[in-house]
Amino acid sequence: MALSQIHPSKHALPLLIFLLLLLLPSLSLCDTSSSSSIHDLLKSMGLPPGLLPKEVKSYNFSGSGLLQVYLYGPCLTKFDTMALYESELRANLTYGSLTGVQGLSQEELFLWLPVKDIIVDDPTSGLILIDIGVAHKQLSLSLFEDPPDCNTRTNSNNWFYLCDDEHEAAPFFCWPH
Repeated sequence: MALSQIHPSKHALPLLIFLLLLLLPSLSLCDTSSSSSIHDLLKSMGLPPGLLPKEVKSYNFSGSGLLQVYLYGPCLTKFDTMALYESELRANLTYGSLTGVQGLSQEELFLWLPVKDIIVDDPTSGLILIDIGVAHKQLSLSLFEDPPDCNTRTNSNNWFYLCDDEHEAAPFFCWPH
């Protein structure tokens, strides 16, 4: 049979289009190339983009809801209190919540406590719930509108240093500008 005599089935093209449309959403959610797209993903899932720092190296979001975020290294920032991100953050992402969070701690009364869950039940309330295990904190969503800068400057003992080059001899936390 000559190549010019082969005719695709009239049902093949709609089937191909259907398969492509079925695969496109899962392909776009797994894109790990851009740090801004992780913030867009959070927004599309009913969460504020400022939950994660600007300095995101890459991320993976599986069809099962597992979100893995990779940073360039551990970093420190401030919301209502200091927050420490490890190099890798993992959580289950569903609409309005990050549950089973691993890799994020918040300072409370001089103690570093792991963040367990982050939930926005009702976006119109303007509140976000942060579960730190021993307590639940309700904070203003406005604290998380913009992705924060996150300090990664440490020495060999993993002390975070002041951003000001004049004061790098003393170990302190670097407060974001």
